[in-house]
Amino acid sequence: MFTGLIRELAKVESFTNNFLTLKAQYNPKIGDSIAVNGSCLTVVKIQKGSFTVELSPETQKIIAMENYKNEVHIEPAMQMGDRFEGHIVQGHVDCVGTISKIVQNGNSTDFFILLPKEFMKYIISKGSITIDGVSLTINEVFKDSFRLTIIPHTIQNTLFKRYKIGSKVNIETDMFARYVYNLFKKDNSLTWSEVDKIMASY
Repeated sequence: MFTGLIRELAKVESFTNNFLTLKAQYNPKIGDSIAVNGSCLTVVKIQKGSFTVELSPETQKIIAMENYKNEVHIEPAMQMGDRFEGHIVQGHVDCVGTISKIVQNGNSTDFFILLPKEFMKYIISKGSITIDGVSLTINEVFKDSFRLTIIPHTIQNTLFKRYKIGSKVNIETDMFARYVYNLFKKDNSLTWSEVDKIMASY
C-alpha cells in the first residue's frame, strides 16, 4: 500500500532481462515493495548505492515502458504508524494515459490526459487519481479525458517537468471508485447509505 507521495527521483542505471537497477538515496531491503512510476515492484538485489527490482512480462505489457529510463519516481510501501497523506494507492497500474494538452494557468499548469474509454467510468470530478505514482486530484472530466491542475512545487520535484504533449503515463484509478462501481454493477438494490457504510469500514 502506498500514498502517492513521491520519496525521490531515482536514476536508472540499467534495465536488462526484466531487471531494473536504480541508484537512489533510499536503502531498501531484499523483498521490500517499492512503487516505481506507480507500479508496485519487489526488490530482488541490493548493491552499494543502488538496488534492483524485477518486472514481469505482464507488468511490462501494462505500463508505459518508455518512462523507465533516466529518472523514475520511487515510493516505498507504507509501514504501520506512518503518517497518511495523499490517498490510498495500491501500486496496481490500470492502464496508460496520454497527455493531450498542457496549459499554463497563472501559478499552476493544467494537464489534460486521454484515457482508454473503459476506464473513464472510474474518473470522478474532485476524486483521486495516481499519475506515474503521484497522488493528484481530478479537476474536470470530459468524454474521453480529464484535467489536472499541477502546482509549481509538484512540477519541479517530479517528472511532470519533462512531460510533453504525447507523453505516456501510468494510470491507477481510485480504488474506492472501482469498488463502488462494481458493487452497483453486481447489485442494483444497493443504496448510497449502504455505500457510505462500506466506505466507512476502510
